[in-house]
Amino acid sequence: MAPLDTSSFPSPAPQPRTELTVTGMTCAACVRRVENALRAVDGVASAEVNLVTGRASIEHGPKAPNAQALRAAVEHAGYALLPAAAPGAAPAPAAARARLESLDRVVELEERALRRDAVLAAVLATPLLVLAMSHGALPGTDGPLAAYAQFALATAVVFVPGRRFLVHAWRAARDRAADMNTLVALGALSAWAYSTAALARHALAGHAAHAPHVYFEAAGAIVAFVLFGKLLEGRARRRLGDAVRRLHALVPELAHRVDERGVSDVALEALRVGDRVLVRPGERVPADGVVEHGASAVDEALLTGESLPVEKSAGASVVGGARNGSGALRVRLTHTGADTALARIADAVERAQGSRAPIARLADAVAARFVPIVLAIAAATFAIHWLIEPGAAGAALALERAVAVLVIACPCALGLATPAAVAVATGRGAELGVLYKGGAALEAAARVDTVLLDKTGTLTAGKPRLVELHAQRGVDADELLARAAAVELASEHPIARAVVEAARERGLAPRTADAFRAAVGAGVEANVDGVRVRIGSAAWLAAAGVDARALLASSERAAAEGRSAFFVAYDDAPAGWFAIADPVTDAARAAVAALREAGIEVALLSGDRQETVRAIARELGIERAEGGLRPEQKAERVAAERARGRRVAMVGDGVNDAPALAAADVGVALGGGAQLAADAADVVLVGTDIGALPTALALARASLRTIRRNLVWASAYNVLAIPLAAGALDAFTGWRLSPELASAAMALSSTSVVASSLLLRRHARESAREVQR
Repeated sequence: MAPLDTSSFPSPAPQPRTELTVTGMTCAACVRRVENALRAVDGVASAEVNLVTGRASIEHGPKAPNAQALRAAVEHAGYALLPAAAPGAAPAPAAARARLESLDRVVELEERALRRDAVLAAVLATPLLVLAMSHGALPGTDGPLAAYAQFALATAVVFVPGRRFLVHAWRAARDRAADMNTLVALGALSAWAYSTAALARHALAGHAAHAPHVYFEAAGAIVAFVLFGKLLEGRARRRLGDAVRRLHALVPELAHRVDERGVSDVALEALRVGDRVLVRPGERVPADGVVEHGASAVDEALLTGESLPVEKSAGASVVGGARNGSGALRVRLTHTGADTALARIADAVERAQGSRAPIARLADAVAARFVPIVLAIAAATFAIHWLIEPGAAGAALALERAVAVLVIACPCALGLATPAAVAVATGRGAELGVLYKGGAALEAAARVDTVLLDKTGTLTAGKPRLVELHAQRGVDADELLARAAAVELASEHPIARAVVEAARERGLAPRTADAFRAAVGAGVEANVDGVRVRIGSAAWLAAAGVDARALLASSERAAAEGRSAFFVAYDDAPAGWFAIADPVTDAARAAVAALREAGIEVALLSGDRQETVRAIARELGIERAEGGLRPEQKAERVAAERARGRRVAMVGDGVNDAPALAAADVGVALGGGAQLAADAADVVLVGTDIGALPTALALARASLRTIRRNLVWASAYNVLAIPLAAGALDAFTGWRLSPELASAAMALSSTSVVASSLLLRRHARESAREVQR
């Protein structure tokens, strides 16, 4: 496996921006309020808030916003901000890990308070429901004393554990907004207030025999069920960020720094570029670097998706977070802090989790107006039922229906449908070696039906190798290779390196060359063992007086197979030829086969010679292949495919691929390629080959299916549940929905959306069949 080039991983966003973590949000209306509050702060150009992660991404205007003003805006909207780290306080991933730990502590405290309130509500609501639903089956449960007991229990439930809903609803009303808390608070208070008034009228009228008809159990059940639903939802939502937590957990807190004084343990923040660290067997590499001494197998699975450990020795690159095997390594650090591959990957994942997919725009628009619509439906429900049946009995029925409408409506499910799936998919992608640059990239990748591939470094290893050696009669093949390697040793050309490496692999003793001369683009020559050895094209040898026609005839097959033949002459006599090729990787064969089996159209675009490109295409079973293309011509081919209605993914790794990557619906870059390619891409495969490409497309398609399923469930739930709660089906089917059942359904609806999204965590490397679905 080629060394992992960490410089090509996505860099932090270049524009000035601030990242904050907001706590206390429960639905899409909360997101809208926080975004509006932040956008109103002087110096904020735009603000985007993610409900799942709580991350607020604020882009600066010409003047940077004041940190205290941002905090004040969020707090005035009724939410809280986690303390931000001071600039330069600690480098990533130490600062990121500290921020996540701080968020976990806040979430844990919130969960503890929520659990306490839920348990208290259950303890109080259980006897309340028993009293209300026994209907006289238990002695004393149908008298006025039972009604007063219900009043006491319901009052405790609504105003003690239910206080959180009342406070948040009041804050929203103060800002002329409405959210999920508004619905719950209105539902619970309406049932409690009506019942309290009925009980007060009964007491003032002096009726002692029978208790009035009250709905205290509805008020208590609403609070209890919603609290338990929020508790389950909160636990599920915590798991959405597990991928980022696991990435940051890969880095050890201490490193063994090696200097002239020996080995000493230092904090990760103390490491600097150029430091040397000792990585003992079984430990994790603290930062990116190059092995200076030692050999070991290193497990990079959580960073690259590679399932097998990679052998590392002197000169090999290692990435921070990788687990060392059985050998000890001394590593010279090349990147530390926020510049490490792990920190940049984690940051890319967090940014992606905080972004929105285009498919969510309609859901966001509906969710933003959802609560006012539900309030209007509830009011209409009350009015219609009261008009149909005037009087106290009609008012009681109207209230029951209106309260059921208020509490069954669930804006949370709509608000969570897309961000929950995006958060899980981008996190799981990082674990499988795929980085999506946001929800839009994830959605676009799910719709791809055409993949255009670069050749060099994408389908091939990007490292030419000597694949064939032919010596003329009377010429020893090993001697031919040894002399050619002696000449090429003075050259830095990739072809020269391939020849030298082939001689080294055969164990041939190095020869000495002198009087070296290179003809640019034609060949090289030097004296070896008293013989003038020339290596180059047939035309160049002919110009030097060498008759290369015999060599040309014997090398025709190699040329037809797309290999590049180079001819060797001793003095003025032809000595033989060798063929150089950049072989197709096993990962490329598997990836192309999986894509073709899935029905995805695959084509090859390359700047290499047409013969070579066609030979590679034949080897891989690719029908369309075009060579000799300049970078702008590749971009034109991408545009042509899109013009005929195809959803195009362009895959490449070089600077010359950047225009085509930017022109495609989805640009896919390799982690071992150029930084410019990674910057222009929408998806980055962390490894050095395209083996993860089918996984990237399969995971994207699975995430889009999950988003659609979530949206269908959330929409269908509200479309069906609200009319049922309003009593619209009562006359036809006799179906009714009490406020108690309505609140239980509401509590489970958002939890089910999060649970559905969490199924993406089980997504593994996919077969072609699953890519196709």
